[in-house]
Amino acid sequence: MKNKTFWIFGLLTLSIISITYGYTKFLHVSKKEAAVQECHETPNLSDSSEFKPTIENKNKPTGKTPKGMVWIPGGEFSMGSNVEDESLCSIKGVTKDAAPIHRVYVDGYYMDETEVTNEEFEKFVKATGYVTVAEQKPTKKEFPTANEEDLITGSVVFTPTSSAVNLNNFLQWWRYEPGADWRHPEGPQSSIKGKDKYPVVHVVYEDAEAYAKWAGKRLPTEAEWEFAARGGKSGNLYAWGNDLKPKGKFQANIYQGHFPIKDGDTGEDGFKGIAPTKQYAPNAYGLYDIAGNVWEWVHDWYSVDYYKSLAESDKITRNPQGPDAYYDPNDTAEIKRVHRGGSFLCTDQYCTRYMVGTRGKGEIRSAANHVGFRCVKNK
Repeated sequence: MKNKTFWIFGLLTLSIISITYGYTKFLHVSKKEAAVQECHETPNLSDSSEFKPTIENKNKPTGKTPKGMVWIPGGEFSMGSNVEDESLCSIKGVTKDAAPIHRVYVDGYYMDETEVTNEEFEKFVKATGYVTVAEQKPTKKEFPTANEEDLITGSVVFTPTSSAVNLNNFLQWWRYEPGADWRHPEGPQSSIKGKDKYPVVHVVYEDAEAYAKWAGKRLPTEAEWEFAARGGKSGNLYAWGNDLKPKGKFQANIYQGHFPIKDGDTGEDGFKGIAPTKQYAPNAYGLYDIAGNVWEWVHDWYSVDYYKSLAESDKITRNPQGPDAYYDPNDTAEIKRVHRGGSFLCTDQYCTRYMVGTRGKGEIRSAANHVGFRCVKNK
């Protein structure tokens, strides 16, 4: 199997979602290095006056709210982020794709109050016989250089390192795991038994879209997602306010401790790894886990300069559907759509994209154990 290593790492590269930022920071290896790496509970911000008040629609739906969903009124708001650093440890410049802040209007809609759970996804699979991409054997067309025996089902799983590592190489803490899928999130020996209320993971964009269609729903646009996450508030850092830990308590399932070392997650927020839904207070619109736990697929293609193009129009953009195509000059090989919300692996040392206006991105046919989704429905 001389091509096995090449093929698996090729697929792994495709499958690392939303975190391929090429950082050069180090973890806390020594007291000297720890002193150099400045971490703060408040990020560096540009001018907050860029945010204008949110103007919610006053119209309310006349029908009954669908089970498990909440009403999002829609309206006009300031979209984007004025956070200057990628992390609270002063990694510079990576949130530029979430700038500039611009005005957007969205119509009202219903939104799932939680990420889609294993229980809900299982009902879909039983009703339709659907097979996720992670459960499908890769083809020679997708990976022409791979040997046939190397074309095996699987997905990408976070794997902590044995010691502190340089954060500029994400391949150190991810592995392609044969047999990993939504039913077996850590590999073939794992299961979701007893985890009905956990968010489903190892789903790619087309899996999420297929579920949404079956459920009579759709994936939210990026603008709809952010309007809902902000909960009617303007310019807050987080879905719950501007303090990471109000009254000393975490409000989302994110990573605390030394990333990505084995046993490095202290679980100060109550969980080490993924958590069941509804473990933290909802935001002002009644949405749970809109930050942390798992990344969420949204409808829009990812384009690094999309916000710039909207801002340059100097108009309020109504119900934006995203750019016409994917665009990232730093990575032209992979076709990506937007992720939102961050995950249980987001850490102040590496990725703080649980901040409400920031963005992620994912290759459309790649899955991992920190990516899920939620749906919306027109009134």
